[in-house]
Amino acid sequence: MAVRRLAPKELQPESFVFSEENLAWCKKVIGRYPSGRQQSAVIPILWRAQEQQGGWLTEAAIRYVADMLDMPHIRALEIATFYTQFQLQPVGRKAHVQVCGTTPCMLRGAGALIEVCKRRIHHDPFELSADGNFSWEEVECQGACVNAPMVMIWKDTYEDLTPETLEKVLDGFAAGNPPKPGPQIDRQFAAPFGGPRVLKEASKPSAAHDAPKEPVLADSEPKKASEAANVQERPAPKPPADDATKKGNM
Repeated sequence: MAVRRLAPKELQPESFVFSEENLAWCKKVIGRYPSGRQQSAVIPILWRAQEQQGGWLTEAAIRYVADMLDMPHIRALEIATFYTQFQLQPVGRKAHVQVCGTTPCMLRGAGALIEVCKRRIHHDPFELSADGNFSWEEVECQGACVNAPMVMIWKDTYEDLTPETLEKVLDGFAAGNPPKPGPQIDRQFAAPFGGPRVLKEASKPSAAHDAPKEPVLADSEPKKASEAANVQERPAPKPPADDATKKGNM
């Protein structure tokens, strides 16, 4: 994994404080954990801080979350720099595009999606577009291999993309009207493209099939005894062969 570092000091704000709404949400999340285990809430709270900060985690926000959970600053910094879901430098104000570059997506055209990002946003990943509204990066598997190729923007995935449909997705974010997440073709979630391919006609069972062939066993009737579970079906083992040296053959 590449080394992940915090943004330079000149980009870091001096302080961070949760809004009242987000602070109430954090307290609710912390309350889900038993006493002494509040630090388990660090990942969702760091994510909330990233959302409030405009899509990236500042050093001040990481330290603030560590203090909230009564954990050493270095522990929170380790988590923020390890998980790639946390952005450590400013990202696009309107969209940060994460293009999946794992094998299924690459085989289905992810390379062409990366070229769109290079042309429309910036040639290099993690760099802001000229207007500061967009940024992009290539990531590992996002778990939508059936709908490859795909991208993730903030929390949502946009799947079954082509260069043309990715252009439309970016146009929607630029206009402040993001398109509906999910497949960008005529597909329901991860269902087969074009609709069902098997079991299209449900067979109707006949009346004879519905009726039981034998009467159901009544509670008053005794059940047949079954064999013990420890009965072995394999043949009995043969006795060991005699030792040839004891028969005077040597």
